[in-house]
Amino acid sequence: MILAIDVGNTNIVLGAYEGEKLTAYWRMSTHGYKSSDELGMFIYNLLQHNDINPKSMEQVVIASVVPDIMYSLEHGIRKYLCINPLIVGPGIKTGLNIRTDNPRELGADRIVNAVAALKLYGGPAIIIDFGTATTYDVIDKEGNYIGGVISPGINISADALWQRAAKLPKVEIQKPDRVIGKNTIDSMQSGLVYGYVGQVDYIVKRIKKEMKSPEAKVIATGGLAKVIAPESKTIEEVNGFLTLQGLRIIYEKNK
Repeated sequence: MILAIDVGNTNIVLGAYEGEKLTAYWRMSTHGYKSSDELGMFIYNLLQHNDINPKSMEQVVIASVVPDIMYSLEHGIRKYLCINPLIVGPGIKTGLNIRTDNPRELGADRIVNAVAALKLYGGPAIIIDFGTATTYDVIDKEGNYIGGVISPGINISADALWQRAAKLPKVEIQKPDRVIGKNTIDSMQSGLVYGYVGQVDYIVKRIKKEMKSPEAKVIATGGLAKVIAPESKTIEEVNGFLTLQGLRIIYEKNK
């Protein structure tokens, strides 16, 4: 068995794999735990709670965009699971040919998503990850990573409205029944959800035009993918475990 860990700015997602089968997964706050003992014991207890022997783990593979937590996370894993984790970064085999100005600046999560999409769906492909930021990653017909787009995430946009406009409340991100809101909350939700749908469809159409690949497969992942995808005309597939699957694939390449 292996443990795949995706460390994002808002959440840490963990998945236990037995071969290619995801047997259990969990989500925790990135900022809720700080010390190596807290993180290590938390992971140890999660595994035990799901009747998984922590000592049965062959490897732990991690993709992180939060450097500050990595010291505690790595040391917690070493102490409680007795494993030296595999961290996605320079020197790790991914099989991905990154054709950008500076490949080293590409986030680990985006690399992992691209690896998974290429393996599962082939190229050309566009991967949209609805996280703290919304990222669009582009793979061409030959399977090369050629670039992408970064925009503010939906929650960031919602928080900006709440924090910067004195009379606007904090709202839950959900789709209202109508575009025309009859009250402040419905109006804000409409702008956030339908505005984001418009952004996604426009950016995807521009990407396909620039790469001259109208057939490019569009895959969505991330916490809010299921909110946006049903209204989108361009999203074809929602895969909530794309990053965890990519981590498993990278582990196989580095065995």
